[in-house]
Amino acid sequence: MIQINLRDAYIRAMHLGQKECRDLAAAGADPNPKVLEEVLPDLSRHAIQTLPAREIPAERIIGTRDAGRVLAFSASFYPLLDPDTEFATKWMRLLEAHLSDTGIRDPIECYEYLGNFYVQEGNKRVSVLKAFGAVQIPGIVKRVLPLSWDTPRAQAYAEFLDFYKATELYDVQFKKPGSYAKLLEALGKRPGEEWTEDERKDFASGFLHLKEAVLSMGKAAQGPDQIVTPEDALLIWLQVYPIKQLKELSPKELKTALTGLWEDVQASSTGTPAVKSEPEKEQKSLLDILIPTAPKHIDIALVHMRDPQTSDWTEGHSAGAAYLAEVLGEQITVRNYYHADTPEEAEDLLEQAAEEGAELIFSTSPSLLRPTLKAALRYPKVRFLNCSSGTNLSSVRSYYCRSYEGKFITGMIAGAMANDDRIGYVAGYPILGVPAAVNAFALGARMTNPRAKILLEWSCMKEDPVQSLLERGLRVISARDIPLSDPRYMEKSQYGVSLIDEEGRRISLASSCWEWGKLYEAVARSILSGNWTQKKKPEAINYWWGMASGAIDVHMTEQVPKGVRTLAESIMRQIKEGVLDPFDGKYSALELLEMDWLSDPIEGHIPEYEEILPMSRALVRELGVHRDRIPPESEGET
Repeated sequence: MIQINLRDAYIRAMHLGQKECRDLAAAGADPNPKVLEEVLPDLSRHAIQTLPAREIPAERIIGTRDAGRVLAFSASFYPLLDPDTEFATKWMRLLEAHLSDTGIRDPIECYEYLGNFYVQEGNKRVSVLKAFGAVQIPGIVKRVLPLSWDTPRAQAYAEFLDFYKATELYDVQFKKPGSYAKLLEALGKRPGEEWTEDERKDFASGFLHLKEAVLSMGKAAQGPDQIVTPEDALLIWLQVYPIKQLKELSPKELKTALTGLWEDVQASSTGTPAVKSEPEKEQKSLLDILIPTAPKHIDIALVHMRDPQTSDWTEGHSAGAAYLAEVLGEQITVRNYYHADTPEEAEDLLEQAAEEGAELIFSTSPSLLRPTLKAALRYPKVRFLNCSSGTNLSSVRSYYCRSYEGKFITGMIAGAMANDDRIGYVAGYPILGVPAAVNAFALGARMTNPRAKILLEWSCMKEDPVQSLLERGLRVISARDIPLSDPRYMEKSQYGVSLIDEEGRRISLASSCWEWGKLYEAVARSILSGNWTQKKKPEAINYWWGMASGAIDVHMTEQVPKGVRTLAESIMRQIKEGVLDPFDGKYSALELLEMDWLSDPIEGHIPEYEEILPMSRALVRELGVHRDRIPPESEGET
């Protein structure tokens, strides 16, 4: 048995409690434990589940069931009453038992609500054990279920209950829906897959190390609008480092690694990326004019998957790089790096680009986001952008084109040409921005043909969705956009909106076009003009540019009737000038980007992950509108 002076130990704990109360009161916070009956005044209406005895994380014990003894403890359950009281005597006896060979064996009784615990029986046991550094406390738990599951917090808790069934871990408590799926994905575990005892211990130990490092950062753990939690840090950590490295690093090394990630952790904790729908206008102060700081030359690199000969997507971005080199001339140097086809190849090429002097690096595929984040952490003076959308990172900005504006125009043309009111539409992938494009196409079609119906197919579900539409007798079909501004593509009837003539031939009418060069030019000019803004607080910036920036255009063939062409050109001008919005300004840029529903004129649905062809799943996993509920990748999945 450990020998200490029990009274002295009580007084030390009491002084810690008094200090905690003073600090919390000064900060305007409640200095005493929470009271469940105050958190849930209608506790009797809640469904309650009784769980068997188990180990409870001590830090999750935050309150009492009722207010009876709450003033006897500080918020962390340090004792507050005078050492000569009966309360203090009982506390010291419990401490004596705790320090004996047998220890405190009786489990406490408590309620659990949304991952936190409120003691019904055993307050002083909790106080003694927490005061002496207990990490786990045995307890019998009554779980209180929410009355409604409609709030984001309740939805996240519902996901926790599934996570708990497989892991029996209370350690991680996310507050945002979809976070547990991201965690399992990063760990390579499938939902419902039971964890071994070793996996539980290794994860809990690693997360404890991370948590201690986060808390040791003190005020650095304050995000822009909220406290940054260790859970927030964990999800960002797992994008860059394996879970096992949390235990391999020393506390100092771990804190250093976290410091490098911290702006991304803060940006992701806000949950809402800043979506820039048009290039920022140049703003210069008098000091900028008197003492110019903008660079006269920038070295630019583009890192691609595959190459222009094997990928239309890469050909479009390469053409954008060539356009950039042509319009900015001696102000820039542009290099392309091809075949970043695996994470290892991507990391090598991004490193090579940075080592060869690139000051601005574009990685041109969503699948390159994680390697790009790793490179951004290694080369903090280099500006990194990834071709994706909806990301929540500060060190890597994302960029994508707002294609729904072009689809609105081609929808108008399709509606005018559909004699039987039926229009086929082949969508590529159910990713961010695509539902908005489908809905905008339908709005455009209804503008010229109020009876138009859109029959929706997905190329990621069928080998030949166009043939499926042809077999249903469709005479007007919208297929994929042309990948770059090249007249040869408009001669190929498999792009854009086509009309099927009486002999079954497809005649090209119009297509949206992604003008990547215009987007690259705008970003490069913002740096050359000194207008690349570095925010005072960490912020996730997503560029989502449309017609006004030149990043989206519409090409029409001579087969489009003159009256329809004139109307389309007029509407295009109004969109570019900001006079007209296909959605009448009803939605913010972020709401349009994350749109996950289809309007009434559309016959079809947004496919779930399981319905998609295996070869199409990688992009949907990165950018899917339902990506937060996609199960982790299974072994052998393409």
